[in-house]
Amino acid sequence: MTGSLTAGAALRGHWPEYLIECWALGMFMVSAGFATLLLESHALPLHDAIPNADLRRLLIGIAMGLTAIGLIYSPWGQRSGAHMNPSVTLAFLLLGRVAAWDALFYTLAQFVGGSAGVLLVYALAGAPFAAPEVDFVTTLPGAAGPAVAFLAETAISALLMFTVLNLAGSARYARWTGVCAGVLVAVFITFEAPHSGMSMNPARSFGSAVVAGRWRDLWIYFTAPPLGMAFAAALYRLIPELRRGGCAKLVHGPDVRCIHCGYEPSPPVRAGAEARSPVHEG
Repeated sequence: MTGSLTAGAALRGHWPEYLIECWALGMFMVSAGFATLLLESHALPLHDAIPNADLRRLLIGIAMGLTAIGLIYSPWGQRSGAHMNPSVTLAFLLLGRVAAWDALFYTLAQFVGGSAGVLLVYALAGAPFAAPEVDFVTTLPGAAGPAVAFLAETAISALLMFTVLNLAGSARYARWTGVCAGVLVAVFITFEAPHSGMSMNPARSFGSAVVAGRWRDLWIYFTAPPLGMAFAAALYRLIPELRRGGCAKLVHGPDVRCIHCGYEPSPPVRAGAEARSPVHEG
């Protein structure tokens, strides 16, 4: 654990992981932007071909769940840990699994990446992406209002983080952490999005808001997801039979360095030398 790092040392040694976090959320927002554009834009044929709004939302959910899984299990995602979310980083920080400077630079990178992803879609798609039915994929409370949106965001954020912590800390099920996270993203978009827009992520909501120039109700997405994930981390810490080892990665590959627990893969074995498989103990 790199808790004693200075800001300069963190930047010099860990800048690739920071750039990966920026890239990962940026790609997630590009996928979200184009999936929503293709299915919801009145200027494109799929909206009329699939008139059922619930079915369109299900398809968007599946697309985003698969995107999350792909990013988490990608070589780059396995290197940074694929947080893609300041609330996830905060939860790991509260558990002592992320150094303070790493948490700060992860968060900054995520905000930059989320905004850049939305800007890229807008630059490529133009006016249809800004039309009311797509609206820069902004996250806004549903018809039930801000209070329900706040409670819903808190609940889904807590459930996602609690699931991640329990799976990632299990020797038997750790490899399924990213799959379960992606499935939850798909389920939440399908069933919860009408209540809050389904964010769970301050950087994701900020990216849409800053490009759209619309700040209404952004406080919900800056407070509810961190609160929910911090609650999950606290609950995980308080229940001994649930508390397990692990580090701040959703998927910890055996051949990828980890800036959070200090793991470095073994160098290539010379021909004729005894092979040893690196083992990570969380």
